[in-house]
Amino acid sequence: MPPLGSAGPATRIGALIRLGHPFPSLLDAVVTWALALVAGAMPSRAATLGVAMFALQVSIGALNDLTDIDLDRGRKRGKPIPAGLVGEGTARVVVAGGLAVGLGLSAAVGPATLGVAIAGTATGYAYDLRLKATAWAWLPFAIGLPLLPVYAWVGATGQVPAPFVLLVPLGVLAGAAVALLNGLVDVERDRAAAVATPAVRLGPVRARQVAAVLLAGVATGVVGSLAAIGAAAIAWAISLVGLVSMVIGLILVGSSAADRRERGWEAAAVGLALLAAGWAVGFAGQGLL
Repeated sequence: MPPLGSAGPATRIGALIRLGHPFPSLLDAVVTWALALVAGAMPSRAATLGVAMFALQVSIGALNDLTDIDLDRGRKRGKPIPAGLVGEGTARVVVAGGLAVGLGLSAAVGPATLGVAIAGTATGYAYDLRLKATAWAWLPFAIGLPLLPVYAWVGATGQVPAPFVLLVPLGVLAGAAVALLNGLVDVERDRAAAVATPAVRLGPVRARQVAAVLLAGVATGVVGSLAAIGAAAIAWAISLVGLVSMVIGLILVGSSAADRRERGWEAAAVGLALLAAGWAVGFAGQGLL
């Protein structure tokens, strides 16, 4: 492991950014911001909610890397801590700082928003600290993902609209699918380390098949509900792009190359975000949200 001071400033800054898992953190922040705007929030409040979500996700991501140090060392040296580019103390500061910023901004919006933020962060921490290497690794995703639109809507309006009785179950399916796709990225490493994630237990082929079935259920629910309410063309356009991205993701996660599988789960995650946005735009456009 190289000493922390041996790398240049740009390398260390890049490593610090990677510590916070920038892709999912930014994606969740953008989705939160966009949904809050659809809900009718003022731009400043939507931005506050987006920044809060980003900070909380960075905290969860940094904690994930802290708990994975031994697993990543020698197997995934591109990770900032095993590579010697970020110290464990710095990582703990990022975890605590992200939590403080995220919960502080959520509290500034309102107590209900803070409550949802605490619940969502708790699911992420439970994954990092306890459930990640178990057969229940899908559960925090299944709980946490539908909490994201709830957080955005409660933060924007102070309440959860009735149509979320459909969106939340679809979010549970989507979260379980994302967990399987994410697990497929490192399935060889996890199997070699005897880490029994759901993807390892099911095997790559079956895990991908189960994820495809779950995503098909999400797509059916979104498309069916948009058709039932006579959604506007813009909602259909957003949803169609999401469906295409999701299919591309499913194809890529079948690759033998880990980097292509990672692009695959990212494409599927973007597709799900677009489906959620299309659903929200469609229902809001009909005055149902």
